[in-house]
Order: sequence, then C-alpha cells, then structure tokens
Amino acid sequence: MSNNRESSVVGNEVQVVLGEYLFDCLKNEGITEIFGVPGDFNFSLLDHLEKYEGINFVNGRNELNSGYAADGYARVKGIAALITTFGVGELSACNAIAGSNSEHVPVIHIVGAPPSIDQQEHKLMHHTLMDGNFDTFRKVYEPITAYTAKVTPENAMLEIPTAIHIAKEKKKPVYLVIADDLVMKPIVMRKPMLPKSPVTNPKTLQAALAHAKQLLESSEQSVFLVDVKMMRFHLQQDALALAEAMNLPVASMMFGKGGFDESHPNFIGMYAGQFGSDAVRSFVESAQCVNSIGLVWADSNTAKFSAMLDPLKLVDIQPDKVKIGQAEYRNVLAQDMIKALKSLGFKQEEPIPKFPLPYTEEKQNPEGLLSAQSYYPRIQQMLKVNDIVIGETGSFFYGLSQIRLPRGVTYITQGGWQSIGYATPSTFGACIAAPERRVLLFTGDGSLQLTAQEISSMLANDCKPIIFVLNNCGYTIEKYLNVKTENQLYNQIPNWEYTKLPEAFGESAFTAVVKTNKELDDAIKQAEGANKLCIIEMIINNPLDAPEYMVKMREYLKR
Repeated sequence: MSNNRESSVVGNEVQVVLGEYLFDCLKNEGITEIFGVPGDFNFSLLDHLEKYEGINFVNGRNELNSGYAADGYARVKGIAALITTFGVGELSACNAIAGSNSEHVPVIHIVGAPPSIDQQEHKLMHHTLMDGNFDTFRKVYEPITAYTAKVTPENAMLEIPTAIHIAKEKKKPVYLVIADDLVMKPIVMRKPMLPKSPVTNPKTLQAALAHAKQLLESSEQSVFLVDVKMMRFHLQQDALALAEAMNLPVASMMFGKGGFDESHPNFIGMYAGQFGSDAVRSFVESAQCVNSIGLVWADSNTAKFSAMLDPLKLVDIQPDKVKIGQAEYRNVLAQDMIKALKSLGFKQEEPIPKFPLPYTEEKQNPEGLLSAQSYYPRIQQMLKVNDIVIGETGSFFYGLSQIRLPRGVTYITQGGWQSIGYATPSTFGACIAAPERRVLLFTGDGSLQLTAQEISSMLANDCKPIIFVLNNCGYTIEKYLNVKTENQLYNQIPNWEYTKLPEAFGESAFTAVVKTNKELDDAIKQAEGANKLCIIEMIINNPLDAPEYMVKMREYLKR
C-alpha cells in the first residue's frame, strides 16, 4: 500500500478510495508504468495517478500507439496497463487490444467514462453516439477481451481482482470502465472472490501420458516443436528441461521464435514449411513422433499451411489440454503433462543433427550495395546476449525469423495479428519495461510512416534503442503477397527523410544513411558506442529485394 494513501476514516475503519485500490492492485502485479493518453473523462484517474507512489503515467502520442506500447511492455514484464478516455480514446486503441488478444498478451485496459449521474440520466454527452447509451463501447470490447466490467465503489473489490486474475490466467487483455466521478469515492470493503483456476484431472493425465508413451517408444526418431503459447504461458524452462532429459532435437515455429534458447546444442533451427530450411522441414516431417508445446496452426505460422505434420504422430500439448492423434484429453495443464513426460525416463539415443543456418556465411563484399543477402548476416553478428529484438510486420518479420538469436534474447513480433506499424510503439513499451537492456528495432519505411510519432515519445523518455529503417520504396511485403498484378500504385509511399525525424521532434540522436555494406558496418559500430537513440536508414536500390523466405513464399503463391 502506498504512503500517500487517499482515504477517510469512518468510525474506526479506514476507507480506501476506488482509484487508490485500482493502482494498488496493478502495483502488486509489478506494473510500474501505465501507458495512455489524457482525455477529460480520465482526468480523475490521471490526477490521482500523478500523486500515487510507485506507478508512473507514460503519455503516448495517440491511443493506438499507447496500446501497442502496453503490448510490448507486457511481453517484457508479463503484464501491462493502459488508460484511455471514453469513446474516441478507447475505440482508437481497439486495434491494439485486439492484437493483444490474438497474440495472448495480458493488458489491463482502463477507460475513464462520463460521470455516473450523466449516464443514469442518459444525457447526450460528447465522445458518445448521441443516443444516451453508455454501454455501447464496452460491448464492442466484449469479443476482443477476455473480460469486461463496469467498476463502481460497490463492486471494485470483486471486479478489479477478477479482471486481473483472468488476464494473467488466460494471457488475454481485459477491460474496466470507471465513471470519472467515482474515482475518489470510498470502496465498499469485500472479500475478493476469484474464479477457480483450472486443475489437471489425474485420470485424464494418465491416459494422455500412456498414449504419448506408446507413440514415443514406437518411434525411431522423435522431435520437439515449440511455439508461441509456450512463451506466453511461461513454459520455457519446463520445455528446456524436457528436451534435455529426453535428448530431443528442438525446432521452433515462426510465432514461437525466441522461446527456446537458439544457442542450445539441441536447437536445430526454424520449422517454416516450404519457405524455410529444407533440411529442418525434411527432418521434422519425417519424425515418427512430434512433441509440440503451444502450437498455433495459423497461415503465417505454417508457411501458408505448407507445413505437413501427420496428426497421428503429433503430441500437441496446449495450455489446458493435450491432443494426440484423434484423441483429445481435456483438463490437462501443460506444465503437468511436461512434468509427467519427463518422469517417463525416456531418452532418445540418436545424436542431435546439425543443419546449416542461413546467415552464418562470411559477410558480402564491403563495397557492395546493401541487399537482404548481405545485411541479415550483419544483423546476426551484431546481436548480443539479453538483447530485446523487435521485428516489424513485413519483410523483417520473415527475414529475422531465420536469424540465430543469442541466449537470453527477448524476441518480439506480431506474427498472428500482423498490424503494420506495431513495432515502433512496441519498441517504446519495451524500452520503458527494461531500461537497462539494449533494444533493437527493425522496421520498414512503410510501417514506420504509420506510427513514427512514438519516436518522439522515446526521445522524451530518454529511451535509446537502435532503430534500423529499411527504405525499399514502399510496401515490399504487399508487393510479394499480391501475385495478380505488378507495380501497384497503392503500394507506393512518399519518401521521407527518416534520419531527420529526431530533429523534427526537437531532440538529438545519432543518425546515418547507408547504401553499402561498409557504410552499414561503420554505422553499426558508431551506434553501439553512441549511448543515445540511433536511427540507421538502409537504402535498398532494388525495391523487390527480399530474404529467401519471401522469395519462396511468392513462388508458392504463384503456383
């Protein structure tokens, strides 16, 4: 509880106001910053937050960007919070919150609403649809969050803990709306009644384990496949221990990249269907038993569904169930299934195979012009242990997927939702979450133009990421995905002077424009010693230059 508590004494009982209780609950979850944008219906929340000890408000340039920043923060710290105003603010943040839902990221979205008396009288208030209905926008949020609630002093001790509990358990965003005049009202003291957490059914677990054991023991070659929900549900250490105990080769799906230590001797590379490594694909698809954790069978995670896994050979471990072949074992928690598999004592005798990695070749000619073939090896060589690496939707999402990450790297992309412009404000959130760690952003020119304002927020908050802007004259990823026409006018964009953005935002930064491999090498060296925000603009002469993954994808789409 904070030292500057807003409270009143009635008789011998200390009464806590609603805003104080809300921020206490968030602080107890390790949240030390809340993102958002001020608006007149959240002034009471923000006024109280300014006086509150232990949580700072981080002002964004717009609500969409603040939602993306909260998402990036949550991926680093585990959970985040966002404050917007009613109607115009919360609807601007809808896209970001839907993305957090799609990507299993827990964000507590708090909305400041018009005064309760105005709502009760159905007054026509600004920021509404002018129909006297103040529940419309909460209903908008129902399908894109795991929980919504209208918080009052009477229900605060029930609804706030419940929402936070659900966000943490389901790894999904939740929505709380609070009328502006209720923030400083004393809450009614109640004992929180949290929903029951799911538990494993022991009999179902034993049935699933027996089925998995049969499949394992009858196979000559087994493999371990890790994916995004392994990361979101914090199963990385369990997965690592299981892989070591069973001596299984480990491949990662696109969404799950970074969830398994890629410097570990058991790691064999990325499994990306027909667009990734042919050697890894052949090995995974020929295995008699594929053990997977948190698998998401989505188009952009399976190379347009070109990944070919035999479901009869698949042990599919999900957060709350296991599926093996045609059998589904519900009410089996992933952690318990992993622990049970480890207890089998199974150990594969076959040695872990070693496959060539895409970007381990010697750097290209220093005087040569930049191309995907030359700059990806340079990116791989500059990465360090415990970096935070953020890749934008587009060319970098596919190209970076084939880079081998050092130990301890937090890798952030929006592989499922894929909202262009996500990465820049997400980088801001990551910088705020971990100011002691090095943060690198890889974004395209088209993506940056959607959310460039958040570089201003980075500068204002003394964030020091190294930002790589791939200037290839437009939406290259869109050009690759559209195989029906060429030279589309709608995929062209204005050519900004990206390195002058800090100057436009009234701050200084290290900037460089590079066209050759040597210029990129020199700029990276300077940026690493700059101790300030850095922008390196990479000029690509060929607007259709792309990593091999995208070339294979386009050939597949043409067929």
